[in-house]
Amino acid sequence: QVQLVESGGGLVQAGGSLTVSCAASGRTLRMGWFRQAPGKEREFVARIKWTDGNTSYASSVKGRFTISRVNANNTVYLQMNSLKPEDTAIYYCAAAGAALGGYDYWGQGIQVTVSS
Repeated sequence: QVQLVESGGGLVQAGGSLTVSCAASGRTLRMGWFRQAPGKEREFVARIKWTDGNTSYASSVKGRFTISRVNANNTVYLQMNSLKPEDTAIYYCAAAGAALGGYDYWGQGIQVTVSS
C-alpha cells in the first residue's frame, strides 16, 4: 500500500504560478498528476518515471507546467506557471506500481483555483 498526500493547492490569479506537491509513502514506478474540473471527466496532466526521470505532459499544459521528483523523500512536484482560469480543478496525485498496470494509488485531491 502506498499513501499519497498532496499539498500546495490554493487560489491564484490568472498568469500566476503555483506548485503542488505529492509525498508518497513508498517508491513506485511512476507518479503523475490528474485533474478534474466541475462537471468534467478526470484528465491526465503530467507524469514522471522514477527510474530515469522521463516526463510526459498533456498538450494543454505543455510549456507551462513542470513535473519533477525528489528521490530522498519520494516526493513529486508540479510547478504550474502562466495559470489560466481553465486550469481550475481538483488536482490528484497518482502512482503506478506495476509496469503493465495503470495507476494503483490516488491521493485525495487538492483544489487549485485560478481567478480571471
